[in-house]
Amino acid sequence: MLTIELINNNIPRLKLKDSVGRALQLINDFRVTHLPVVKDDKFLGLVSEDDLLDQDESKMPIELMQESFIHAAVHENEHFLNAVTCSNQIDSTVVPVINEENELMGVITTNELLKTIGNFAGTNEIGGIIVLEMERSQFAISEISRIVESNDATILHLNTTIHAETGMLTVTLHINKKEISAIVATFERYEFDVIYYFGNEKFENEIHSNYRHLMNYLDI
Repeated sequence: MLTIELINNNIPRLKLKDSVGRALQLINDFRVTHLPVVKDDKFLGLVSEDDLLDQDESKMPIELMQESFIHAAVHENEHFLNAVTCSNQIDSTVVPVINEENELMGVITTNELLKTIGNFAGTNEIGGIIVLEMERSQFAISEISRIVESNDATILHLNTTIHAETGMLTVTLHINKKEISAIVATFERYEFDVIYYFGNEKFENEIHSNYRHLMNYLDI
């Protein structure tokens, strides 16, 4: 999905002549942390609530704050995940979307990004979750898929993250069935480290977790 498809045109844009007080009022009304500033529809940057609150004079035009504007945006033809990255980098609840002429097309809110991520990750689809942990060198999609498919199941979504401190790879699998105890057992039979799973076997999952903690405590 492209960023242009997620634009919210209800979020107002500020002009340089707008006052600090007006900007703060709009930020409060629309419950955002930043607002875009434009001049002749050209995107100049984002002004933050924190920077506005630092000003002593509420009637001062935001034109005098241009040095503190945040120059971050995504282009209209980029993948929406780039907007997620931008939002995280600037810690903003809105991400400006611009065209090739640097004209502001609108903004994407973090609420819309969250909904889109949920759909992208298949959170609305019925199924179970299995989380594996392994060395990066051990990661093989073909082997993981073979184990899942050998239990008459399919991987709907697969996501990987790397632990910053340990360097270990966490692999999250979304399976198309909720009865996943057999799949978990197969992974463990092939010596995969299953650190978490959730399906119909919620109670069994808790027992499994408690058993692992006990074995670790006893160093067995």
